[in-house]
Amino acid sequence: MATQDGSEEVIMETEAKPNDAEPLSEKVAAEATSHTDAGNATTQDSSISNGDDAGDKEMVELKIIWNKNKYDLKIPVDDTGAKLKESIHSLTGLPPAMQKVMYKGLLPEDKTLREIKITNGAKIMVVGSTINDVLAVNTPKEAIQQEVKAEENKKEPLCRQKQHRKVLDKGRPEDIMTAIKGTKERLPTVPLSGMFNKSGGKVRLTFKLEQDQLWIGTKERTEKVPMGSIKNVVSEPIEGHEDYHMMAFQLGPTEASQYWVYWVPTQFVDAIKDTVLGKWQFF
Repeated sequence: MATQDGSEEVIMETEAKPNDAEPLSEKVAAEATSHTDAGNATTQDSSISNGDDAGDKEMVELKIIWNKNKYDLKIPVDDTGAKLKESIHSLTGLPPAMQKVMYKGLLPEDKTLREIKITNGAKIMVVGSTINDVLAVNTPKEAIQQEVKAEENKKEPLCRQKQHRKVLDKGRPEDIMTAIKGTKERLPTVPLSGMFNKSGGKVRLTFKLEQDQLWIGTKERTEKVPMGSIKNVVSEPIEGHEDYHMMAFQLGPTEASQYWVYWVPTQFVDAIKDTVLGKWQFF
């Protein structure tokens, strides 16, 4: 009913307010839904972007063998040997400084896996021990090697000593491997052969990396020597034939235990020392 004071108009305005609020609720809900969808879209875009970055790298799958255990490792082919050591650390817990990593010889840390020509499925041999084991083994080795070096400094060149002259005077073996002076190469995949031992007999060296052994073979027999038991490796160029070295593997605490090999091609000398002794050892 209408009144003179206009109360009917007040009632109409009050009833109209809920109707006006309905579109506002729908608008707020629509905006909230829009913001939620936008947030989801942003999260999805971020995830896709991360996936694209990882897919840009060319990977290589390796078999890591350490301490009679085998590990599968997938790593970018353009990672260096040093990066490979870090990955091996994550797998085995063996610190990079304690690792001797071998693939056709000691693995160089400054080259990429692509440069080393490592392919899918390649077997990577790792040799290493805990820090306590290394310290226990190498403390006496260090003292022995210092004594050996001190004695060498007091003596005339090895190749002039009588005990070595009787072998060197026989001349260079006819079937000796070719030497390349002024270069350093990794160990070949075949044994080093054609050399002489101290008695003048033919000797060959085979590096069994998967077993961490050096096989010293003669016509009569083959000695399988654990590389960890070799205390030191010494070498000296042969006068007049500097592209070849005479080399000794010290198998015990004194010089009497040295096994001498003559006419070792100079390009393999550093690789032999690194493989047998390992760069991680304390000298």
